[in-house]
Amino acid sequence: MHISLSSLEEALSIRRQMDTLEKRLGALLGRGISLDSTTGKSRRHMSAAARAKIAAAQRARWARTRRNQTVSAPAKKKGGLTAAGRRRLSQLMTERWAARRKAPTAKK
Repeated sequence: MHISLSSLEEALSIRRQMDTLEKRLGALLGRGISLDSTTGKSRRHMSAAARAKIAAAQRARWARTRRNQTVSAPAKKKGGLTAAGRRRLSQLMTERWAARRKAPTAKK
């Protein structure tokens, strides 16, 4: 598919004009036209009551799920460093940094 730049610019200009005309039409009719640009279908809107009903049902599902969960003891943490091990690593890193500072740096 080879489209010239001028054809593409003209198509973009026409699309912008169509969007402008749709907005003007919506303003004249006293309502905004909310069309999905790809399919041309109107968007569905849900009433506040329907949203509240769905939210309440979801909260009930979560409550049921939480109620059925058993509380177990927290898992014991495996591994990790002791205070002595952490201190030794700190000393080693300090020595490495000091050695790196003393070493001559090769510049390109």
